[in-house]
Amino acid sequence: MERLKTYIVEDSKVIRDSLIAALEEIAPIQVVGVAEDEASAVRWLTESSNAADLVIVDIFLKLGSGLGVLRAADHAQPARTMVVLSNHATPEIRRRCTELGARKVFDKSNELDALMLYCERLASGEAGNSMRGELT
Repeated sequence: MERLKTYIVEDSKVIRDSLIAALEEIAPIQVVGVAEDEASAVRWLTESSNAADLVIVDIFLKLGSGLGVLRAADHAQPARTMVVLSNHATPEIRRRCTELGARKVFDKSNELDALMLYCERLASGEAGNSMRGELT
């Protein structure tokens, strides 16, 4: 199974480190970069030499917003799969994130297992030829 090159945008070091450890242990993930704020994430994601198959974005960051990251990342490389992992996965946030290009929105408090399963299925090619294919 191919390892997904993954970029993580999360401002909490504790959450970010735990997420990386869990993803790399459970799912076929290779973390290729991280950012704590919108500007750093956008700079990395819009640099053509930086490659990521999957981008996991938190909505509320120390500086800026995950919504801005989604907007910039989707325009820079639309073939990338973007998902949101947030404590604020309200119906309105979910709708807004999907409008900005997120394939899925996961709630940090109760959908981590669903995120892991999604990553496994994405890496195994169950999304078809397009990494942006919707998984159920």
